[in-house]
Amino acid sequence: MKYTIKNTYLKIKNKSALLLLASCLMLLSSCNEKVAEEAGHEEEKSENEVALTEAQFNTVGIETGTVENRNLNLVIKANGYTAVPPQNMANISTLIGGTVKDILVLEGTFVNKGKVLATIQNLEVVEMQEDYNSAVANIEYLQLEYNRQKTLSDENVNPRKTFQEVKSKLAVERARAQAAKNKLQALHVSTNGANALVPIVSPISGYVGKISIAKGAYAETGTILFEVVDNSQMHLDLNVYEKDLGSISIGQEVDFVLTNQSNKAIKGKIFGINKSFSNESKTVAVHAKINPADAKDLISGMYVSANINIKNATVPALPKDAVVRNGDKYFVYIQEEHRDKVTKEKTEAHEHKEDEAHSEHAAGEEEGHNEVHFKAIEVIPGTTDLGYTEVKFVEKIPADAKIVIKGAFYLLSAMKGGGEHEH
Repeated sequence: MKYTIKNTYLKIKNKSALLLLASCLMLLSSCNEKVAEEAGHEEEKSENEVALTEAQFNTVGIETGTVENRNLNLVIKANGYTAVPPQNMANISTLIGGTVKDILVLEGTFVNKGKVLATIQNLEVVEMQEDYNSAVANIEYLQLEYNRQKTLSDENVNPRKTFQEVKSKLAVERARAQAAKNKLQALHVSTNGANALVPIVSPISGYVGKISIAKGAYAETGTILFEVVDNSQMHLDLNVYEKDLGSISIGQEVDFVLTNQSNKAIKGKIFGINKSFSNESKTVAVHAKINPADAKDLISGMYVSANINIKNATVPALPKDAVVRNGDKYFVYIQEEHRDKVTKEKTEAHEHKEDEAHSEHAAGEEEGHNEVHFKAIEVIPGTTDLGYTEVKFVEKIPADAKIVIKGAFYLLSAMKGGGEHEH
């Protein structure tokens, strides 16, 4: 009986030990899994989080804010050039060749319509004037003869044929005089006198562009001698892609900047849309008128970046500097609420300094080693207007989240390894 009780006691004791051992193994396995999971979370955390020391935080001057609902213009972006209509640009040449005698203007000067830009010399002009004056003199004589022959013909004194001959000669001289007069007027030369100088006259008011002649040189017909441009009717030629054409209409406002002129902002309004593609890029030219007061300092051919305002909408937005690009994605940074002390290893390293001076320096460092943590949050940016960018968050964030609105680029650099985290 005693033997049975003893065996039973040993069995129970062994069973308890096995249960205790199994519990310890399960606990150890759970701890290992938890450690591995925490390590995995820590690795994932390091990919989209960045920490700054208080010294860094204060030096960079990071500022935080919240998402605001802003009334922004939904826009279509387009590039193009400033241009003037054909009727406001003149390429001036001469109808008759000749030697350049005088050049009366300089490049960049303003001239009124009819202003003489230069004079050329050609003796053929003298012959045209002589032809005109000779024809006029013949007309005077033939007119008197015509009147006399008409009277005699009416009274049947002279044959009708004589009257017809005088009438025919009068018509020929009148035609010759008119032809000579038209030639002289086209050359802006007077019909009186015998002057061999031909003036080169500006057909429009505007600024003199390139001058392609020199004094004493021979000016040929059909060769451009001067360029005159009237900038008062300056407009934009914007290239809009096919996919955006459905949103474009006449009367829409355009905001554009001169990319090579300190990004000066100017406004315009669409007045015309081409009905054919401009080139192989499948873009259509859209024309926008510029306010004359803003156009006076512009030059034809300036490169511009424009926003065509489609409509206004109230959307969640942040200052444009808050949104940074990393690869093909866009992010903003949120400041996390907690501040962590430096790791225990760093503290111990400072405490084990043997030199007293080193210990004082370590203590000074430890005071400023509280860290501020930031987390990158992916967003989808929309339109940018008036310094703000529309943002859509890929994942929901707290309504009171502190979003970095100044210094986000520095955080991106630090997260990618470009910033120093230790001082």
